[in-house]
Amino acid sequence: MSISDPVADMLTKIRNAGMAKHEKIDVSSSKLKLEIVKILKAEGYIKNFKKTTTMDNSNIIRVYLKYDDSTLPIIHGIEKVSKPGRRVYTGYKDMPRVFNGYGTLIVSTSIGVTTGKKAVEKKVGGEIICTVW
Repeated sequence: MSISDPVADMLTKIRNAGMAKHEKIDVSSSKLKLEIVKILKAEGYIKNFKKTTTMDNSNIIRVYLKYDDSTLPIIHGIEKVSKPGRRVYTGYKDMPRVFNGYGTLIVSTSIGVTTGKKAVEKKVGGEIICTVW
């Protein structure tokens, strides 16, 4: 089975693992996925992550999920915006807000993968990868 959208697959795994109250999940590694996971850590949505290799020498990212006091996942929602069949681009002036600023927009720009707020500060637009709240 080939996955046409590996990033959407990773986001779905994170969403499902959170609902099932898993402590950690493993996703196959790529530069883009690693950048997205770094942003999730920086924004406080996950506890931590670790890049490692499995016994058959394939690179994976182990993501440690974060929960609040009542064991609810910190990530209430994570959604892919730009899909292989429909890419979504935006300029910095039209950057959408997620839950009136409470959520995070992850954008792939010419200066790398960053949050929507940082893209607006640096005045760069790009492809909207996903929203997290």
